[in-house]
Amino acid sequence: MKTVKITYWITTIIVALMMTYSAFAYLTQEVMTQAFHHLGYPDYFRKELAIAKLIGVVCLLAPFTPRVKEWTYAGFTIIFISAFVAHTSSGDPAAAWMAPVIFLALLAVSYITYHKKQTAVK
Repeated sequence: MKTVKITYWITTIIVALMMTYSAFAYLTQEVMTQAFHHLGYPDYFRKELAIAKLIGVVCLLAPFTPRVKEWTYAGFTIIFISAFVAHTSSGDPAAAWMAPVIFLALLAVSYITYHKKQTAVK
């Protein structure tokens, strides 16, 4: 059980840190504005996505109900899959589309260990 908890917290914190950093970058770095334009997205979407990521981080880390956690995992899954599709569709190099795949894998481990942790508590 201790290994499950440690794995859960490590993967969850890594995802939360990355989402926080990317949200901050979306709001403060001009290069991110250019990247969103390169992908064909309007500027308001960058801001909305940054806010959604920050809300998701809070929901992922705080002790919310299981339903809120499920929606948070679903939202982050959609974000990572969408990022993969956007980068591959625009012809970006592998480094651009590999990051969402790696973080999707970390999110999956977090999700699986979250459920194992919840099952052990009951």
